[in-house]
Order: sequence, then structure tokens, then C-alpha cells
Amino acid sequence: MVAVTALVTPVTCLWPDCLRAIDVASVGRVAAKRILIVGAGHVGLYAALRLSKKLHLHEAEVTVVDPQPHMTYQPFLPESAAGNISPRHTVVPLRRELKRCHVLSGTVTSIEHARKVAIVQPIIGPAREVPYDHIVVAPGSVSRTLPIPGLREQAVGFKTIGEAIFLRNSVLDRLDVAATTSDPATRRRALTFVFVGGGYAGIEALAEMEDMVRGALRYYPEIPADEVHFVLVEAANRILPEVGAEMGAYTVVQLTKRNIDIRLGTRLESCVDGVVELSDGDRFEADTIVWTAGVKPHPMLEDTDLPRNSRGAITCKPTLQVVNPDSTVVEGAWSAGDCAAVPDLTAEDPAALCSPSAQHAVRQASRLADNIAAVVRGRTPVDYKHRHVGSVAGLGLYKGAARVYGVKVRGVPAWFMHRTYHLSRIPTLNRKIRVLVDWTLQLVLRREVVALGSLHEPREAFTEVTQPIPLPVRAGAGTERRAA
Repeated sequence: MVAVTALVTPVTCLWPDCLRAIDVASVGRVAAKRILIVGAGHVGLYAALRLSKKLHLHEAEVTVVDPQPHMTYQPFLPESAAGNISPRHTVVPLRRELKRCHVLSGTVTSIEHARKVAIVQPIIGPAREVPYDHIVVAPGSVSRTLPIPGLREQAVGFKTIGEAIFLRNSVLDRLDVAATTSDPATRRRALTFVFVGGGYAGIEALAEMEDMVRGALRYYPEIPADEVHFVLVEAANRILPEVGAEMGAYTVVQLTKRNIDIRLGTRLESCVDGVVELSDGDRFEADTIVWTAGVKPHPMLEDTDLPRNSRGAITCKPTLQVVNPDSTVVEGAWSAGDCAAVPDLTAEDPAALCSPSAQHAVRQASRLADNIAAVVRGRTPVDYKHRHVGSVAGLGLYKGAARVYGVKVRGVPAWFMHRTYHLSRIPTLNRKIRVLVDWTLQLVLRREVVALGSLHEPREAFTEVTQPIPLPVRAGAGTERRAA
């Protein structure tokens, strides 16, 4: 009897524990939180990667929605346009990197947080509702344009990889036009390149493209270097405010030495039919006009019931939780990056907000993911706090300007710091290696200066040699039209 009791007792003692283990597992599966991430930019991708590593599958299901199948590392767009980096290496494929997440290729058209539902429009097909428990609203920003005549028809932005490729092909194509035309006006127009906006995007794009053109002219003996006309138009009286007034002035001097026409305190008034009219009274023709004059929060935010500030950005607490005007937290709503108004706890001004930069975005994404994981596990979120360490800007090969921890750096050291920093920040080891290989090959091989303009109209050559044939009339088509 004692022996039997001894044998039964361990089983009896273990049985409640087994029940608890099974119950916890089943409850975990049932209670898995649905986390929806809107946008796969700096914030979206980094947050998704971190959440998929920190939370188990029974704790959360992460869904990422973006109209593009990749994340674009925007700081590398100027080098990609100039041919220093392959465009494919500037983007990170979502489905390959987010293996533990559900990726939806589509556009979030509206968010009804009162019902905790987002309306997603897939690439093809009807819109669908995607329910969630937590939502990360990070669609990023779009170009901030002004009502300038001709801007929509003549200019191109510089925020996507497509725009960078288009700009590269367009600039190189203009060199071919200038080298072959016998019309001086056409030649002058083709060799005039206008960049509007003196922030990071504008200065780096301008400097890299001028560097590329100057290197390409060795293959165009018909074009003297002094006929190429690069123009920078900036409404303020300074450029690159992020690196400070002194380094901004240094950049102006360096660009002027490269015969770049700097127009400070000047606005673009019109560019109808490529005729550029400036507020200083100057008027000239240009085939290439690049708009880089700032960004604004994504217009999708207008179709949400989340609180926003006067600039249109979602208001947030330092914990990156969305907050109402009365300072109450909107449960289950989070935001960060360009579209979010996040208090800067390191600034002396209590009303200061974090700048819309990649430096803040990647760090906010990590803190946001950690805070969501904490809330899912019943813990308290932590404030985001990061002191801006400085800024670096590339001005072409072996040229740069930087201000880091108050220290001013210029020339080759600044250029090296620029590349090193962004190499460390681009997501995934795969992309780091590919970018590093591109840079290494560039040390021994000259960069390509071939325009692939046919990429933008791939069917044109085919349609030119294909005979047009009248389409057959469907049976009953006439009846349908009459009924209509």
C-alpha cells in the first residue's frame, strides 16, 4: 500500500502543474495581441524587426502594411543617384527580413481607432478591414510643396528610390542632348540643373550630382566644364542648419568653388514649361528641376481619429504613446518618426520636439518596440530620451561637412564619418556588406555614367514596331452601351 501511494503521489502532485501549463499556453495563444504597423520606413521596419525578436508568437502577431515591398534607406539616395551605390542595395526587401511578421502590400487609407480597425487598400481588389490591439502609425512624410505654377508638371522630388533613379538618368540624358544638339538655347537649357531647398536632401543631392557630372565630362569632349550650370535656390539665408552656421557657411564656400550658383534668400516663383523665374528677378530655362524644400506629415493622417497638432503630426508622450490634448493616453496607439510630435526631453525648451531625422527615427523605433513589449507583458513603458549628437553631410566623393558633439569636421574626415555612420545604420548585415562592396569597387573602378532612360518608358520601343489593330467588339457590347 505504501508502495502504491509512493507511485501515485508524484503523479497527483504534478497533475495541477500540468493543467496550469496547458492553461497558460492556451490562454497565451488566445490572447496573442495583434500589432499593426502602418508604414515600413525607418520606424516601421526597425520596430517590426525588434518586436519580432522580443515577443513570442503566442504573445503577439505583428502585421506590417506598406505600398512598397521594400524599405528605402533615404540617406543613401544621393549616393545611389550618383552611382556610388547600386539602387538595389539602398532598399531592404520586407518579406525576406520580416520572416516572423505578416506583410501586407497595400495602402492604409484610414484608421478608426475607436473601433481599433484600419482600412487597407490592397494593390488589386477591394479594401479590407484589419483589426488590431496595438497600432504603430508611422507612414512617414511626403514632400512639402507650394502652389508654384509649373512645379507639378516640371519638377521631380527626391524621397524615393524611383525619383533618385529618374534624376540620375535624366541628368546623364541631358549631357547626351547637349553634346549632340546644334542649337545653343537647347544646349544651355539641357546643361542647367536647378535644386530647390538647402537642407540635407537638397545639398547632398546637388553635390553628388555635380560630382557625377564633372566626372562624366571626360567622356564628353564636346561640353566645356564652364557650360554646366548648377543652381541652388534656398528661401532662407543659410543652408544645412543642422550642422551649424559655421559649417553651413563652409559648405557654401566649397560649393561656390565648384562653380555652383548659390541663391540664398531667394524663392522659386514659377517654372512653367521649364522657364525658371526666381524672386530675385532672374529668369532662365532648365530641363532639370529638383524639389527638396522640406517635408510634411503623410496626408493619410487626415483620415484618422487620432489627435494631431497644428502641423498635422500625431501628438505623442515621451513614451511614444499617442496622447490627447488633455494629456490622456490613447490606449493602444503609438507613433514615431517624421509624422509624430515627440517631446525632446534633452532640450532646454519644454515645448521642443524631436527633429524629423533618421537619427531620432531609428532610436525611437527601438524604444517604441520595447515599450509595446512592456505593455503586452503588463509592465510600464519608458520615456524616449536622446540627445542629438550632431549631423554629418556628404558633399561628393572625399568631401563632407560635420558637426558632432560640438566638434566641427570638414573634408575627407567628415566624408568618412558620413559613410561610416550611415553604414552602421542601414538595416541588416546583408545590406551593409553590399554597400561596403560597392564602395570598395569604386576605389579601383570608375563609376558608371550610363543613362538608362528606357526604364521609365519600357514599352515605347515595342509599341513603335507593333501594328495597331482595332479591338474586336464584344458580343452584346452595343446592347450594354444602349442600355447605359
